Amino acid sequence: MNSILSLAWKSLMNRKGSVILTLLAVALSVALFLGVDKARTGAREGFDNTISGTELIVGAPTGSVNLLLYSVFRMGNATAEISWPTYQKIAHRDDVAWAVPISLGDSHRGFRVMGTTTDYFDHYKYGRSKDLVIAKGKRFDDLFDAVIGADVAKELGYDIGTPLILSHGLGKASLGSGHDNRPFRVVGILAPTGTPVDRTVHVSLEAITAIHVGWETGAKNPLADTISEEMIRSFDLTPKTVTAIFLGLKRKGTILTTRREINTNPGEPLMAIMPSQALAELWSVTDVAERALLAVSIFVIAVGIVSILTSILSSLNERRREMSILRAVGARPGHIFALLVLEAGLVGFLGALIGIALIHLILLIAGPIITAKYGISLIGTGLGATDIYTLLAVTLAALLAGAIPAWMAFQRSLADGLSVRL
Repeated sequence: MNSILSLAWKSLMNRKGSVILTLLAVALSVALFLGVDKARTGAREGFDNTISGTELIVGAPTGSVNLLLYSVFRMGNATAEISWPTYQKIAHRDDVAWAVPISLGDSHRGFRVMGTTTDYFDHYKYGRSKDLVIAKGKRFDDLFDAVIGADVAKELGYDIGTPLILSHGLGKASLGSGHDNRPFRVVGILAPTGTPVDRTVHVSLEAITAIHVGWETGAKNPLADTISEEMIRSFDLTPKTVTAIFLGLKRKGTILTTRREINTNPGEPLMAIMPSQALAELWSVTDVAERALLAVSIFVIAVGIVSILTSILSSLNERRREMSILRAVGARPGHIFALLVLEAGLVGFLGALIGIALIHLILLIAGPIITAKYGISLIGTGLGATDIYTLLAVTLAALLAGAIPAWMAFQRSLADGLSVRL
């Protein structure tokens, strides 16, 4: 068997040009299949690990997926706000253990700014109930203190004491409309979480109110700069509205009842969602597209296998004399059959191996870029069972495909190969 395997390898090396092209076709097809699968599973696990321990998220009426995306993943915008009295009413419900309000709408050099309370650092959890950790510094306790995520500190080079100016609106395009007269300073840096928390600037709710003094009409009042910091500190900075509320319940068994009562609130219209259920709804929306992409990538792998078959078949007629010489020196028909099958198997195995290495290299490069841009880590994209199964499946399929030309060569006679045809 070893001699046949060695002969198969030498035969492939003798046809390097066509073999390399076939290897490339198989490698790219395998990389596409695994790329789709790993991006799908990695993104799902990354999203699922972004928030835990929060039973309900309350916001203004909108789609449950939209509420989840803007409140947890900082994607999109709220359609409306929740009034402060309504927040207090929800927070003081008998079945609510804790309530953390958040306020969104501003940014700093492309990073989202979130106003909240210090309870956020106690109750917001990610992954498997992991707590947020202040890696350096402390929580905000002054009006113009800010606690920044790990990515904010890393990308902007910020440290404790670094001043920063918040911008009105979202995105880097909002730099020109900054709250220049209300500078903040970094007092804390959070440890990395692999979630949108890493790309968020956290300030107090009162700070959000303070920087918008003079912006009541949506545009900056020319007199806003005449209001000193001392005057602002003397104002009642209780927020009028919040964007959403994270809720923890005293008993998880009451979650459906609490959600129904909040959704049917007779006063201000509200929507309460369960994060896990909203995520399931999100995946149901994307499921059809994911299945379609997987089906396409499987067909691409099939094309790669066909390219192996085509390569061997196209060279079969040129190799008639080679096969007959092998027969003449003692090779049995079974040896010829095994030789061609092993050639196909080697090409399939090596192509799949290269494809697996290629997709892991791509994910190694693209993973940090995706995390930096969207704050979502692709989890579980390392070498796994899917890679091994794919390698075995492609190799087996190549062996089966190689059996077709092998059988054709098996049936040819010695005289057919030795005779010269003009």
